[in-house]
Amino acid sequence: MSVRWEQLAVRKDEVERAIQEHEANVVPRLEKLWAYYRNPIRATTRASVPGVGLGGGLRTGRRYVQAQESGLPSRLTGSRHAEVIDDRARATREIVIENDIGWRVQAMVDFVFGKPVLIQSMAKDQATRKVIEKVLDHVWERSGGIALLQDFGTLGHVYGHVDAMLRIDDRRLMAAGAGRAMAGSAGADAGAIEDLLAVAGACLKVEIVEPTRGTAVLDERDYRRLRAYAVRTLAGQADASRDHGFLSRIARLMSLQANKGTGGSNEILEIITPDGWDVYEEGELVWSRERDLINGELPVVHVQNISQPFEYEGLSEVEALMPLQDELNTRLSDRASRVTLQSFKMYLAKGIEGFDKVAVGPGQVWYTDNMQASIESFGGDGSSPSEESHIREVREAMDKVSGVPPLSGGVIQGRIGNLSSANALRVTLMGLLAKTERKRIAYGRAITELSRLMLTALHEAGVYRTSEADRNVKLLWTDPLPIEERDVVAVSQAKRELGVPAEKVLRELGYAGTDAGVT
Repeated sequence: MSVRWEQLAVRKDEVERAIQEHEANVVPRLEKLWAYYRNPIRATTRASVPGVGLGGGLRTGRRYVQAQESGLPSRLTGSRHAEVIDDRARATREIVIENDIGWRVQAMVDFVFGKPVLIQSMAKDQATRKVIEKVLDHVWERSGGIALLQDFGTLGHVYGHVDAMLRIDDRRLMAAGAGRAMAGSAGADAGAIEDLLAVAGACLKVEIVEPTRGTAVLDERDYRRLRAYAVRTLAGQADASRDHGFLSRIARLMSLQANKGTGGSNEILEIITPDGWDVYEEGELVWSRERDLINGELPVVHVQNISQPFEYEGLSEVEALMPLQDELNTRLSDRASRVTLQSFKMYLAKGIEGFDKVAVGPGQVWYTDNMQASIESFGGDGSSPSEESHIREVREAMDKVSGVPPLSGGVIQGRIGNLSSANALRVTLMGLLAKTERKRIAYGRAITELSRLMLTALHEAGVYRTSEADRNVKLLWTDPLPIEERDVVAVSQAKRELGVPAEKVLRELGYAGTDAGVT
């Protein structure tokens, strides 16, 4: 296939410039954010290092280095720029890493996506509502369900922004709608609905694009408008006779991330524009498709974790915590070194022969004719109030910056007061709950927008006809805090007495749909 850059709505040099800027300036920062969140372990090349102290010999050293050690001062780690940290320098200091960033990010994601999200159709006709909800539930479930949303939230919290893409098998979808179309307002039998679900599940799929792979080409006059979207991936060498059909191509692209870094890699570049969807491998066009099922819209939804005015990227939860995490790890390492030196008694013997050959212990006797001989002990743990106070204040600063107190992780501290009521618990977690509500609006908009695109594609292909108003949906979120069953039942009974339909009350209680994912 020949390159068709001249037919696209964006020039080749614009895409290349955006990708180069992204690789040079954005990706290194994003990888650093992920390293601080994940704190992965890298194996070292040496298992033992020269020992220190009395007696010499060898001391067994740690066989790994953690990512957050890069933020420690050189007096603790040795040379930061060496490929392998100087083991001799490490042998004299204790390294302690406590990843406070990781559990705080996980707690925030659990508050946003810890429970299934209910998608409710806004169609006026009851039969249409039921079909739409079944279709959306099926597509989201096939795409990953609640696990997909949790990954969505995790990437957004760490990187500050994340994109979701709707992959559409245009030809198969249009072929399914060529024979007949199911009208949204007409009642359908169970067989027709099952056929509709099978087509939607096979032709529509939501995929999360990691920010390190996705590059947006923005409108120069409006930073919120995408002119094109590029997904760059390194794929392993494939057989020259492979099939370039849509399904095999998409399946291969979906599995590229798992094969990242396997060597002998090719560059796969997907260019998505309002005109079409093109896939290039090493600069050669290998797959192309004109898009006409979603009215020229890009099937990409962008989410800012915390909005940044006039910026495409959002604010990461990790970035603000990194300096405090470095300070915490430094002070914990200093304290560990102090405890190691002071927790055990050490002895200085003068004028006693063979003192270094006999272990110090109960029942041991040393003798000497030297009248000047002596044995002095020193060491033993001593309190350091300023050190403990500083570490405590650093943790409290991380609580303020992140808005995630230890209570959210189940750590009960004496100073939080009496939490005998749900209102007292909400006051204690007010900052985290407010941040959760704000994020649910941002991530919820992406879910509703992708759901609308699914229904639009089904309508334009003739598979399931709906009006534009019927494609509007809203989300029902569950309370992130545990609620007494008696209170839930009492509220539901009060709603029924006010005239709220029983179906809606049951849906809010979670007795409709499935619990496996987005419902």
